Amino acid sequence: MAGDSLQKATFAGGCFWCMVSPFDEQPGIHQVISGYTGGHTENPTYEEVCSNTTGHLEAVQITFNPEIFSYDRLLELFWAQIDPTDPGGQFHDRGESYQTAIFCHNQEQKEKAEASKKALEESGRFSKPIVTEIREASVFYPAEQYHQDYYRKNPLHYKAYRKGSGREDFINKNWSDVNG
Repeated sequence: MAGDSLQKATFAGGCFWCMVSPFDEQPGIHQVISGYTGGHTENPTYEEVCSNTTGHLEAVQITFNPEIFSYDRLLELFWAQIDPTDPGGQFHDRGESYQTAIFCHNQEQKEKAEASKKALEESGRFSKPIVTEIREASVFYPAEQYHQDYYRKNPLHYKAYRKGSGREDFINKNWSDVNG
């Protein structure tokens, strides 16, 4: 059964609205959920996470079939959505909740994440250090329903936000070879 081979990957890349669409319609991706992880508060709300008092990061949790879309490809796509050199958040979203991280669900994911980070550091693509953390996966809390699939529910606002935040221009400048 295909469901037996499904795995989870969890990535924090700043605003979770912008982290769903790149993964959502790829072959082998079964689900992408926006949520919160890495903190100490149970069942945090969006407002609590944005207050930077819960320790949580906005993140996406991806359910995928590694036989169709490998974890290595997920990592490559993740890196190409972020500024991995920014310790203070992503683009105009500032604060702990918008920092970047890879949350590993097992040892194999940890090894692959570390190898991909090292390869990016050694690539010379960025002159500043790569600050994205690699952490052990912890409890993932789905975000409120209005945050789920935001890019589909509110396409005009989503596009304006992605452009206005500086994310789109950064990606086009730094990752066009990966994102096509």
